[in-house]
Amino acid sequence: MAYVKLSEQVQKLSNPQRSDAFIKLFQEAVRSGKIDGAYLPERFTMPKQFTRRGSDETYQRDTREMIFDQTPEFDEWFDETNRELAAARRGGTIKPSLEAVESGLVDFQTMVEETRRKLQANFEKGQALGKGRAKTASKAKAPKRTAKR
Repeated sequence: MAYVKLSEQVQKLSNPQRSDAFIKLFQEAVRSGKIDGAYLPERFTMPKQFTRRGSDETYQRDTREMIFDQTPEFDEWFDETNRELAAARRGGTIKPSLEAVESGLVDFQTMVEETRRKLQANFEKGQALGKGRAKTASKAKAPKRTAKR
């Protein structure tokens, strides 16, 4: 039996920024019995760089070390999980940017349609506002009655 540390396996991920997601999936697999693993008393630092909101500073997190039995079933699970984590992001929308459009992560035609829809909605809103003001202004221009003295 070949026992491997979780920290060593995390280094083999094709996308280290997804190491936190991998660790959660690994722990779920151990909990459900797909993988035989056990906690060790030590901790290790994940390779993922976390950023603080409203700041450019980054930090890393530590997590509990685990040891597991590396079997052919584990290798198959790892290959599949690594592919899924490297292929697509789950959750959150990608912010539109030139780089995102050029790389194909964001569809340009979808952005064009959305922009046109927003511009049309803003135009119609402005027209409706203008009509409402015109009605109010016409009422204000009505001749005033003067009282006889």
